[in-house]
Amino acid sequence: MGALDGVRVVELAGIGPGPFCGMMLADMGADVIRVDRTASVRGGDPDSPPPRVNDRGRRSVGVDLKSEQGREVVMRLVEGADMIFEGFRPGVAERLGVGPDDCLARNPAIVYGRMTGWGQDGPYAMTAGHDINYIALAGVLGHIGRADGGPVPPLNLVGDFGGGGMYLAFGMVCALVEARTSGMGQVVDAAMVDGAASLMGFFHGMLETGLHVPGRGRNMLDTGAHFYDVYECSDGEWISLGSIEPQFYAEMVQRLGLDPDDFADQYDRDRWPELKQKVAAVVATRTRDEWDGILEGSDVCYAPVLTVAEAARHPHNVERGTFVEVAGLTQPGPAPRLSRTPGGISRPPAHPGQHTDEVLALAGYDAGEILSLRESGAVS
Repeated sequence: MGALDGVRVVELAGIGPGPFCGMMLADMGADVIRVDRTASVRGGDPDSPPPRVNDRGRRSVGVDLKSEQGREVVMRLVEGADMIFEGFRPGVAERLGVGPDDCLARNPAIVYGRMTGWGQDGPYAMTAGHDINYIALAGVLGHIGRADGGPVPPLNLVGDFGGGGMYLAFGMVCALVEARTSGMGQVVDAAMVDGAASLMGFFHGMLETGLHVPGRGRNMLDTGAHFYDVYECSDGEWISLGSIEPQFYAEMVQRLGLDPDDFADQYDRDRWPELKQKVAAVVATRTRDEWDGILEGSDVCYAPVLTVAEAARHPHNVERGTFVEVAGLTQPGPAPRLSRTPGGISRPPAHPGQHTDEVLALAGYDAGEILSLRESGAVS
C-alpha cells in the first residue's frame, strides 16, 4: 500500500525522463500502464525481464496509436485513469488524437503530463535535443568542470532525470492533489530546460552576492576549493572531501596531518590552488582503504568514491537497503522513504506488450473484441 495506491496512470512510452517519471510513480504505489508501440513488441520470456531499471513496476500494452482502434484503446484507458503523460515533440500527441483536449474531453479530471526538452513553445520547441543541450541552454553545464578544462556533462542526471522526470512526477502529483479538490484536471508542461534552470536557483543567488564567481573551478562547490574536491590515492582510487564548516575543516586538517598554521585561512581564494596541491600530495601517500580507516566515522565530511557495483556492497548502503535485487538485477530501491506507506517494486520491467490482453480486459474489452483488435493490428 504505497502512498499512490489506487492512482492509475497511463504512460505513453518514451525514453529518458518519461520512464524515470513512471518508475517514481510506480514505486510509490501507482498502477502505471505503459502504452508501447506495436512496432516495439517482439515477444520475450516474462521470467527473463529486460534489464531496464526505469521501466520497472508497470504493465505494458502494445498499441498502434496511428490506428483509430488503437487510439480508442488509449481513450478507454484514459476514462479510468487519474493521470496520463507523454514525451513527444509538441503537437505530436494532438496529431495522434491523444492530446490534452482529447483526453480531458473523455475525462475532465485527468492530469495530463507533457515531457519535453525545450517546452511546448519558444524558438527551440520543435528542434531535437538531448540532456547535454538542455542543461547547456539552462545555464548549468557552463558551470560544471575544472578551471583548466571545458564543461563536463554530469552524465544525463541533471536534464533527463533531475530536471526532467522528477519535475514531471512532482508536477503531476501536485495537479492530482488539486484535482481531488476541484474535480478538474489540467496540463503539466515539464521542460528539462526549465527544471535544470530551477535546480540552479541557489547559484543565481550566490552569483548575485559574489559568493560564487563566474568561471569553472574557481568556487567552493565546483572543485575550486581545496576542502571540497576529490583526490587520488596511492592505489589509483579516489576519495571525496567536503569540509566546508570551520569545525569540519579543522578536523580535516588534523586527520590529514596538515600544518594548521599553513592551512589557517580556509577562505583565501588566492591560496586555494597551492593548498589543493598540498592536500593532493598527502592523500596520494595512502590507499583508499587506508583513508577509510582514518576518515570514516569522523566529521571531516568524507566518503570513498565508489562505482555502482562498489556502492551496492558498501556496509552503509547494505544496512539501509539502499539497493535491492529484483529478478536477479541489483538496482536502487524506491526513494524517498515514507514511514507509513513506503514505496515498493511491484514487478520487474515488462517486455513491450507483455500485458496487452490483461490491460484490454481492464479497459472493458471482451475476448471477441480483443481478438478483433489483434487481427486488425491495432494492438500487439
